[in-house]
Amino acid sequence: MLPELAVALLLIGLTAYVVLGGADFGAGFWDLTAGGAERGAPVRAMIKRAMSPVWEANHVWLIFVLVVLWTAFPEAFGSIMSTLAIPLFVAALGIVLRGGAFALKGEAATIGEARALGATFALSSVVTPFFLGAAAGAIAAGEVPVGNAAGDEWGSWTGALPILVGLIAVASGAHLAAVFLGADARRAGRPELVHAFRRRALGSGVVAGALAIAGLAVASSDAPDLYDGLVSGAGLACVIGSAAAGLLTLWLEWRERFELARYTAAAAVSAIVAGWALAQEPYLLPPGLTVEEAAAPDESLAALLIAAAIGMALLVPALVWLFRLALSGRLAYEEEPRP
Repeated sequence: MLPELAVALLLIGLTAYVVLGGADFGAGFWDLTAGGAERGAPVRAMIKRAMSPVWEANHVWLIFVLVVLWTAFPEAFGSIMSTLAIPLFVAALGIVLRGGAFALKGEAATIGEARALGATFALSSVVTPFFLGAAAGAIAAGEVPVGNAAGDEWGSWTGALPILVGLIAVASGAHLAAVFLGADARRAGRPELVHAFRRRALGSGVVAGALAIAGLAVASSDAPDLYDGLVSGAGLACVIGSAAAGLLTLWLEWRERFELARYTAAAAVSAIVAGWALAQEPYLLPPGLTVEEAAAPDESLAALLIAAAIGMALLVPALVWLFRLALSGRLAYEEEPRP
């Protein structure tokens, strides 16, 4: 019972990070593709306005996931961190560079410095989710055996399925960001940006859906056990739910109903995470390490669950209040144009 509760806690944190952190990274993707200094300025200003109050809070969930995994499933944590050291190191470096660049971009003394910081922020926003997704894909594909660096440190995450999952992470984050930014633009009274983010949301949604279908096709050959779990039982229900939520999101985007699309887009991405977890049940590291085998002693799990419950009681209301303030526009940051 305790190991299953710890897994549920892990999935809650992972889902929150995939949705909120994914949208955060996706905003950087649109910064990268916004265009030149003059044409891309309105898009980048809206990204700055939307991200400034919440970008640090979004990454609290990554720390939460790492702490829960380390405490509740130390053997799995060690296996993942050693075999997948390369993609995880690159992702961590991207998070640091991205955060530093975003925080300092507004303090740049020259246009050259601002451009360098902006490029660092934008490129890191693409690199980081790709490598995090590739690491997740390697786990799903069964490329992470139990033991310290027991797997291939290069081959484990460079196969077709990990690379495809990395691309899905980038595309789904871009889609979430476009939906969220469209709603922010509507709230800010910027109809031209609403239309711009509508186009981006529709395009990225179609790409993310196509990549997800391709992922199923690749999984059928590269990870047959995972594929079987995704096309049967609860896993199939999640796949169908994700597809339905995704199609509904596209329809809402077409109608420019971005507020509702926020929730359906988040539901579509959340269903993917749930489907992955259900498809590889009961394994934490397929095909050799089950949840029960990987779990820490009951005393450690009980202490973790109690601490998490207390922490959630403090964290969740604070985050809800933060997002309410941000969505109401009371924390909006308006970037001053540079001469």
